[in-house]
Amino acid sequence: MTTISVVSPFLELITICLGYLGNVPSGNVKALSDRDIRTSFVNCSKGEAQRAALPRDLAERPWADLDFLGWRDPGAPDRAYLVAEHGDRLVGVSLRIAAQRRGLLHRGMCSLCLTTHPGPGVTMMTGRRAGQAGRDGNSIGLYVCTDLACSLYIRGKKRPELGGRFDETLSLDEQIGRTRGKLAAFLDQILVSSAQQPAGTEPD
Repeated sequence: MTTISVVSPFLELITICLGYLGNVPSGNVKALSDRDIRTSFVNCSKGEAQRAALPRDLAERPWADLDFLGWRDPGAPDRAYLVAEHGDRLVGVSLRIAAQRRGLLHRGMCSLCLTTHPGPGVTMMTGRRAGQAGRDGNSIGLYVCTDLACSLYIRGKKRPELGGRFDETLSLDEQIGRTRGKLAAFLDQILVSSAQQPAGTEPD
């Protein structure tokens, strides 16, 4: 039986306040190579990791402004990937994008960066849990910017089309810390059943 859970706001609050036992990343994601990315995946097989379509513009990515690397698979509209520093290691997650039909009058909010977008600008993405839980069909989902450009929206490096961000009393550093805390909560839920499992060891 397939089960999809959504990271709860209460869990996110605990993550932000307590630092989630040191797993909340303290800096931007470093510049990554193809090998770094392929060996980081925790919820897919080695074969799937090798077949994943990676970004062709890694050298041009604004690494100094990225809390995580996220991208859509141009050849598979229902697939996306996310890679971030988590605790003392790099964690990559394969994501599925839920099919949706939303008009421009509908607005959604990203659960990571709190940016609002019209229509399909915010999407439910689900990641299979690592280990046996994932093989049993359990997944974790969250609503996130469809283009996965959360880091740039927070810093004002990119502006959402027809969407926006709320005026907040939090400083930029605090907003970045909140996003990293929410991301850490999501990744911990992906990893919850496989704390000791090496990356890319799901069976083909």
